[in-house]
Amino acid sequence: MRKLLIKGGTVVFSDCVKEADILTENGKIVKIAKNITDAKAETVDAAGLTVFPGFIDMHVHLREPGFEYKEDIASGSAAAVAGGFSQVCCMPNTDPVCDNAAVVGYIVARAKEVGLCKVHPIGAITKGEKGETLAEMGKMKAAGAVAVSDDGRPVMNARIMRLAMEYASDFGLVCLSHCEDKDLVDGGVVNEGYNSTLAGLKGIPRAAEEIMLAREIILAETLGKCVHICHVSTKGGVQLLREAKARGVRVTAETCPHYFTLTDDVVTGFDANTKVNPPIREAEDVEAIKEGLKDGTLDCIVTDHAPHHVDEKNVEYNLAAFGISGIETSFALSYTHLVRGGVLSLCELADRMSAAPARILSLEGGAIEEGAVADLAIADLNEKFVIDSKKFRSKGKNTPFDGAEVYGRVKYTIVDGEIKFRA
Repeated sequence: MRKLLIKGGTVVFSDCVKEADILTENGKIVKIAKNITDAKAETVDAAGLTVFPGFIDMHVHLREPGFEYKEDIASGSAAAVAGGFSQVCCMPNTDPVCDNAAVVGYIVARAKEVGLCKVHPIGAITKGEKGETLAEMGKMKAAGAVAVSDDGRPVMNARIMRLAMEYASDFGLVCLSHCEDKDLVDGGVVNEGYNSTLAGLKGIPRAAEEIMLAREIILAETLGKCVHICHVSTKGGVQLLREAKARGVRVTAETCPHYFTLTDDVVTGFDANTKVNPPIREAEDVEAIKEGLKDGTLDCIVTDHAPHHVDEKNVEYNLAAFGISGIETSFALSYTHLVRGGVLSLCELADRMSAAPARILSLEGGAIEEGAVADLAIADLNEKFVIDSKKFRSKGKNTPFDGAEVYGRVKYTIVDGEIKFRA
């Protein structure tokens, strides 16, 4: 009878924020009330702290199998719980590609061995992520996959993507689309605009993202199937999604902290830690992303956690790998820029970081209520600190936020009623 009692915290429910105690037993929340006492329970003093549902990141790269020098399931899980995440969903661009039941099963088993956060594999849409032949989605679902995506590589063939949406829906899976027209990208490395010209770096036009995003919307609307759009970065993309949702298209979408906190002014310093795909855009895009999060056009906040070895970033900008190690900074950046910035309420932030990912992928969790799974993140919202990449638990130290001042330090992460991280 494992019991945990969280005393005196300010609890973020789906519709309100109020002080309450939370008693968990055998991995479930059994009681929420004031002044709970239980002599048999381990007690966490949450006075002055805020209790959120455990965060769910539906877009991370854990790199295992095949690229353990960048990250592995153990280091990635340690980084996740340090960031307040009780569940993560890992993308399939591993080596071998996660396009079959064996690799899915390996990831599930390895995550259980590590025993920190829950790790849900995302299977590939196509075999080898080559965009040619559909992967065996039914077998991957049976082995534990929660979605399918060729993330990192767009499915360029519209017929293959149509078949994928139809096939995935038969198994209750969602296609997660990395929207990028490779022909339009054509070797670009930063957002196409004033700063790309200034820096002499080849630009990636917004159209490269928006054309593919429009295609996915049209396919979903034609088929009456659902599709999820990964890492939205442009003003035009937000507007396409807003209009599609107004028409009743079954489309959901995500964005990342770097798309609502940074502009492409950062690329003129040639710091390869600012190189990410899709690229960091301009001020008008940042404002549109915030507005999309506020009005629900963008359903959730993910990290697109993409850890790299230092040698892959410590090179010329054109040669550097794309990606940011983001899982340990996501909550603080989101709280600082969105809640303290007046964009979202605490309830809305909890929805975008917990409830919405759970809804989209049909995962258990995402809310604090009696009978729910006891996944919780407890943070000190008043604690100001400076992000220090040297202290990351992730192997990837590649962040453009090193030295940034933020609010909201995660103090505890609780998974299935067990403390997995304690600051």
